[in-house]
Amino acid sequence: MRSVPELRGFQVGLQNWRGPGFNIVVLSDLHVVAPWSSLRHMARIVETVNAMSPDLVILAGDYLGERKIPGRLASAPEIAAVLAELRAGLGVFAILGNHDWKDCAQAKANGYESCAMMDALAGTPVTLLQNQARAIEIGGHPLWLVGLDSQRPVPTDPGRGLHRPDTAFAPVPEGAAAILLAHEPAYFGRGDTRAGLQISGHTHGGQLNLFGWRPLVALRSDARFAHGLIEDGPRRLVISSGLGFSGVPLRIGQPPEITRIDIAPEPDAT
Repeated sequence: MRSVPELRGFQVGLQNWRGPGFNIVVLSDLHVVAPWSSLRHMARIVETVNAMSPDLVILAGDYLGERKIPGRLASAPEIAAVLAELRAGLGVFAILGNHDWKDCAQAKANGYESCAMMDALAGTPVTLLQNQARAIEIGGHPLWLVGLDSQRPVPTDPGRGLHRPDTAFAPVPEGAAAILLAHEPAYFGRGDTRAGLQISGHTHGGQLNLFGWRPLVALRSDARFAHGLIEDGPRRLVISSGLGFSGVPLRIGQPPEITRIDIAPEPDAT
């Protein structure tokens, strides 16, 4: 069941941020498969985002459609061509999700050394961060974007996921303002204080939301981290419910969303 995404907004103070306010638009869990979340549908979403004139766009992973969803799966190059049309003053940054590995024929064929979305995004203006950090400048102040790969294990490394937090954070100076991009929100539970804000997707908000009860999230992951804004001392986590579907092409009480985050310095920042 395809529907027009809602725009959901959050206002977040960012620890250690001394620069001006800015906004981030997040797209997550596209799972592009026609007719449910087709390329044409995603192209319209890109147009909507561009009309918002965002400062920064974050793509939070899971571009490929889940193979058990009925319909026509879009290829990685087709998806990347649509995402290449995104425009943002500070750039467009992306991470990978678990389905970009588990539902990728290329990854299965090469022992999960690479996946098709890696190759497809490489030729676009989108900057893919795989256990990497990148500093951008806003009003003369540096902001670090730190991107983790998926935390879900693959068959070649069943004991752990593909994320390498220490590798990703290695270039980031101590005490710097940093935003962590992590597809699965569960990393927030580890209490890593190196980023003041984590942006995630993965859960789809449960797809089924019965007055705050999200049974699918409780079955598959940590129910504490289902959707929306979560605070832990100075740290913040924003979880987007995303755009597409997994399991079944159905959402009840949890519509797809474009997520906007308005960032301000912490109140005591000078």
